[in-house]
Amino acid sequence: MQLTKNRLLRLLALLFAFSLVAAACGGDDGDDDAGETQTTEAMAEEEDMAEEEMAEEEEMAEGEPEEEAGGLSQEVIEQASEEEEMVEEEEEMMEFDRSTIEGIFEEATFRRAKVVERITAHIESGEWGVGDDNILRGPEGFTIDLNECPEDWSNTEGITDNEIRIGQTGPQSGTLALYGNARLGWQTYLGSVNDAGGIAGRNVVMKSYDDAYVAAQTIEFVDELIENDNVFAIHTLGSPNTLAVYDTLNAECIPQPFVWTGHPAWGDPEVHPWTTGSILSYSTEAVLWGNWIKENLADELPVVVAGLVMDNDFGLAYELGFEEYAHNNPDVVSEFVPVRHDPASPTITNEITTIAANDPDVYISMTAGNACLLAIQEVAASGLKEEISAAFTPSVCKAPASWISPAGDDGDGWLIVGGGVKDTTDPALIGSDAFIDFIIESLEANDLDPTISMFGNGYMLGYPYVEALRIAAELPASANNPAGLNRANFILAVRAIDIHHPIFLDGITFAMNGNADAFPIEGTDFSQYDSSTHSWIVSNVIDVNGASGNCVWDKDNGGCR
Repeated sequence: MQLTKNRLLRLLALLFAFSLVAAACGGDDGDDDAGETQTTEAMAEEEDMAEEEMAEEEEMAEGEPEEEAGGLSQEVIEQASEEEEMVEEEEEMMEFDRSTIEGIFEEATFRRAKVVERITAHIESGEWGVGDDNILRGPEGFTIDLNECPEDWSNTEGITDNEIRIGQTGPQSGTLALYGNARLGWQTYLGSVNDAGGIAGRNVVMKSYDDAYVAAQTIEFVDELIENDNVFAIHTLGSPNTLAVYDTLNAECIPQPFVWTGHPAWGDPEVHPWTTGSILSYSTEAVLWGNWIKENLADELPVVVAGLVMDNDFGLAYELGFEEYAHNNPDVVSEFVPVRHDPASPTITNEITTIAANDPDVYISMTAGNACLLAIQEVAASGLKEEISAAFTPSVCKAPASWISPAGDDGDGWLIVGGGVKDTTDPALIGSDAFIDFIIESLEANDLDPTISMFGNGYMLGYPYVEALRIAAELPASANNPAGLNRANFILAVRAIDIHHPIFLDGITFAMNGNADAFPIEGTDFSQYDSSTHSWIVSNVIDVNGASGNCVWDKDNGGCR
């Protein structure tokens, strides 16, 4: 068993005590035998006490699962699954009426005030904020040394008297072009925010570029956003695209929060403090697939699992996550067969044929975009669907109208670990969910088709961004940082955020806590697609906020460390 931090500190203290005693013994040759005996007895007593403390701590730790780097451990998930009520509010607070948009916004105001109150108290005590040494400090040891920022770095770049400029890159063309519609939904949400007074009297505007999901293009446009567009913060979409620029953005001290990708690398508050994710980690999703198999196919275990993997950093994160699960759970997965496909390929027929030849018991799509829909169609056409016990599509392809409804009955019965995101086109939610209705009304008022799910995903991305901006705008000055909206206060707000995100299912927390919790979402739904209603039927929701271990991504060895 690894030593916990407290046990290690106790051992160091004990060794220090021994050194003092030893120094005392060796420093006076005139000490008599009685003194030496007393010293020896004291040392033995200290050692016995330390051993007892260690034994007690080991006993307390029994059954407490360790954090898994970049995601949730199997043990944490199983414990959460066993509980009758998966999630409760973390603190007692006044009740808000989430059945009305007024109630949702009233709760948002209340929760922002709680976060501002918490940060303010720590700033005023001198614990958080930018100190005289020009180091930004935040929750649970979170730090950024602003002395390492470029000489021409500005804390208020992109902020004028009347606007806040945000940069964004994502695919508006190419194989993943549909994801680009999220940008339009986000801009529509910003329009409603601006119409209501903006952030501290400033309009939030977005400068966007089409990188076609090509990392080299992302690099080019991020440079443009920094050097010519002078934006306050930058948002990216896609794992390979974000990995291509997050070193640069962190070196430039430019906020890159809530990126639209679940790669575990975004759970890295120490090496990449300016970057965070916004959705469920792919590593966690991989473990959740395994957990579903273990619980629902108990009579068939161990099973052969095959995965269609997009051949890039995105697909690799899924592959490594499930490979790790399979390695650690041979009683559940006897063999894992990953088959990779070219992200730009218009067909995946050969890959599905290869998968079918391996006679798997379970199939999982570890891909994105049109490949998700093609996989559903090809799995059916090959006859594989009739042979397997379960088929999963990934959380990034949850939007029915885009990635599963066009497959008709072939999509019926497919499973998903959905990450808890509501689909804005779900017939079961329209008319019964106040925030979904708000989105639909906003889209229609701006001549956008509300039947396109990706517009709704733009609200998913924009909502926490706006809440963090609002929190930052209310923060007081610290020793070496002015009050109000600036980059330092913004990233502090991001790292301490704790909100109800209305486009996630009730019971799923959206929160971070500095170095102790770097993943805003650690909850999900388990759902199955019903082709007759064109909707996902939720069977279970779990949330284990704060249980994921941080992830320093090792590009060379391909995994968290």
